[in-house]
Amino acid sequence: MKAFLLLIFMLPAFAWADGDEILITLKNHRFEPTQVTAPAGQKLKLRIENKDATPEEFESDSMGREKVVPGNGSAILFVGPLTAGKYSFYGDYHEKTAQGVLIAK
Repeated sequence: MKAFLLLIFMLPAFAWADGDEILITLKNHRFEPTQVTAPAGQKLKLRIENKDATPEEFESDSMGREKVVPGNGSAILFVGPLTAGKYSFYGDYHEKTAQGVLIAK
């Protein structure tokens, strides 16, 4: 019984250590939300859901990540741990409209 209770109290720590998932949606060649906030110093899981019929390449020079997200599909990216600051991202195929920023605090 003690082991079970200990496991229950430790579960949030394990979930947080793996990083919470941050959802970013792409629709009409625009990211929503355009600004997300995340904890600095921790590994993060980004889920990019593309609601458009055409593919888009999620790209971030400052986070050092890029990944093609298929039309009407999704992709997972792991980033970090990031130091406190602003990290821009954009859609490489529609760079004029698909813009966003991740703020690590």
